[in-house]
Amino acid sequence: MLAAADSLTLHVPGVEAYVAGRHVVTSDGRLRIDLPVGCHLTHHLAHQQDTVAMVEVTDLVPIPVRNRVRARGRFTGWLATEVATTGRDQDLAAVLDLATAELTVEGRTICVDPDAFAAAQPDPLAAAEADLLCHLDHHHPHTVERLCRLIPGHHLQGVRQVRPVRLDRHGVVLRLELGSGDRDIRLNFRAPLRHPEELGAQIEVLLRHASGCRARRAR
Repeated sequence: MLAAADSLTLHVPGVEAYVAGRHVVTSDGRLRIDLPVGCHLTHHLAHQQDTVAMVEVTDLVPIPVRNRVRARGRFTGWLATEVATTGRDQDLAAVLDLATAELTVEGRTICVDPDAFAAAQPDPLAAAEADLLCHLDHHHPHTVERLCRLIPGHHLQGVRQVRPVRLDRHGVVLRLELGSGDRDIRLNFRAPLRHPEELGAQIEVLLRHASGCRARRAR
């Protein structure tokens, strides 16, 4: 979620800033944020050696659907600053030493141990997921329709439209849009992906499996 975050907010006492696209998770599990010279938060932090801080991340479906929030993350800890030179400019780098991490998905909140967070690896599709989902949604509706054959027929009762809303190492998630709500169905790959280049072959396996199923349509 952090690797591809397009909604990330840094909170320190008295100041908050939207900093998506300026962050990276270091190899030791700390969150580093590069702040541009001249912004209010940079001036605020320049006079402090460290401070308590919280980072909030929202994971959004990259295509226009209802209920776009897939998950939320909240990370707290101590924020230290250091000067980072990039070309002829000097940015202030803010580094969060993680104390707590919480992940909320489908109304359930779980705590993630900082050591487990540091050891975690980004999903191999994280950086490309948004482009892949948009391409699948816009240019391959027949592929989505064929994948629907893998969904039990009773789940398609009353469904008006089916949209792809997640791609990760484990599979593809389809959003069944109903008149009064939505239902997400995960179609698992035969094995977890280790590299983005494996995606095409895994989709083909699902489609071959779907070819042996009776055609089912959202209705």
